[in-house]
Amino acid sequence: MADKTATTVKPLADRVVIKALEETEQMRGGLFIPDTAKEKPQQGEIIAVGPGRYEDGKLVPMSLKVGDKVLYGKYSGTEVTLSGDQVLILRETDVLAVIG
Repeated sequence: MADKTATTVKPLADRVVIKALEETEQMRGGLFIPDTAKEKPQQGEIIAVGPGRYEDGKLVPMSLKVGDKVLYGKYSGTEVTLSGDQVLILRETDVLAVIG
C-alpha cells in the first residue's frame, strides 16, 4: 500500500523509510494511558526503499520492498516528519525481521 510520503522522499543507498504501525490501544481497568507514557511501536510498514549498497564496486540490491511489514530495533534510525507524517529512516541492516 503506497503512501503519499513515498513520493516525497527517496532514500539513498541501503536505507528504508518506515511508517510505524499504530498498535491498538487497550485500556486496563479503565485507566487512560497518555501518549507520552506509551512505548514506541517497533513494527512498521516500508513506504520507500533505496537502490542498495555498493560492495566491492558492485551494487547489492535491497532484500526489502515497499509494503513489507517489518520489526526494527527500539532505538534505531532517525525520526523525521514528512508531509505531516512521522516516519523513520534507517539502514536495511537495522531491520530485524519481516512479518508475515
